[in-house]
Amino acid sequence: MKEAYTITSPKTLRATINLPASKSISNRALILRALAHGKLPIDNLADCDDTMVIIKAFHEGNEIIDIKAAGTAMRFLTAFYSTQPGTHILTGTERMKQRPISILVDALKLLGAHIDYVGKEGFPPLHITGKQLQSKELTLPGDVSSQYISALLMIAPTLPNGLTLKLTGHVTSLPYIDMTLQLMREFGAAVHRSESLHPMQIEVKSGGYQDIPYIIENDWSAASYWYEMVALSNDPQATITLPHLKRESTQGDSKGAEMFKLLGVHTKYTEDGITIYKQGELPQRMDADLREMPDLAQTFVVTCCFLGIPFRFTGLHTLRIKETDRISALINELHKLGFVLYAEGDDALRWDREHCQADDNPVIATYDDHRMAMAFAPTALKVKSIAINQPEVVSKSYPHYWEDLQQVGFDIVVD
Repeated sequence: MKEAYTITSPKTLRATINLPASKSISNRALILRALAHGKLPIDNLADCDDTMVIIKAFHEGNEIIDIKAAGTAMRFLTAFYSTQPGTHILTGTERMKQRPISILVDALKLLGAHIDYVGKEGFPPLHITGKQLQSKELTLPGDVSSQYISALLMIAPTLPNGLTLKLTGHVTSLPYIDMTLQLMREFGAAVHRSESLHPMQIEVKSGGYQDIPYIIENDWSAASYWYEMVALSNDPQATITLPHLKRESTQGDSKGAEMFKLLGVHTKYTEDGITIYKQGELPQRMDADLREMPDLAQTFVVTCCFLGIPFRFTGLHTLRIKETDRISALINELHKLGFVLYAEGDDALRWDREHCQADDNPVIATYDDHRMAMAFAPTALKVKSIAINQPEVVSKSYPHYWEDLQQVGFDIVVD
């Protein structure tokens, strides 16, 4: 296991980068194919840790399943194994054992699921005895993790009378819910979401899924780090081509292109993907609700700081329970680089151009969080060099991230 990478940047930034496949789509497609008892291929599956743990669970069929740090896998497999014959224990890393899951477990228990906590009440590991669940109308707050909602929705067509799910209040990460519904439709499920968002009602009919071949598109979340690099590059002609991304994508993070346009990075869409390049002036400040793309929060926070753009980002309440407490992590690590940020409760983060003395040789802690490593590495474009601890964490979603940086000219030294 590598200790740290020290990264220095190239003077120019011009390349074509083949991004990893979307892990969000990959993970959903794997669950839906399993629920369909399918055998047809899923092409261009993500090769990241989060997807591999699901593939391994299905392939090996063990009673004890270690999903490591894969939060999506924990949520999706909890619901999946609640409907399958047999007994399974879902466990993971120490951090995973600190991530709450009671909202999902309580909802599944209302449907008749048999789930016990092995350790601390409300947290993994989970002991699951699968059975035929029953159909009931469920009501959940809309601001819970969209992965809880997606987990419930995906098993809904296997219930005797489907499922009606009501979401009250503001709905978090709606694009991820819509992604789930779209994939369910493509695999043959009958689903309907109300136009009203307050409250929102989703109706899923019984009937199961069809086995279909499927091709996964590339990952818009991974694209965000290349947008950040173009934004931070001193090369006025910085241009990156990213194949196999769609304008009309089910991935909510595709909307990040619109925000990066405000930060001087434009997107040209082609039949084969996109090309991004520098163009336009920077804003005086940026205020935005990131409720629908919380996974891009670290990217936008770091980008704005190094472009000198004060900001206030809201809709961040799920960041406290991610791979790490991302709000605290951002405050801590940006302080090492000379920026003083402030949290406003659990929902907002702001920077008012307040600076502090930067560390002489900053070393960025990643907190076992892939997005911390990938969001901070591009800062090498603005500082002499940057050191990233635990660089191997990128394998969670973008295993060849460091190789791609080297491809465009970043120099990476192992410490």
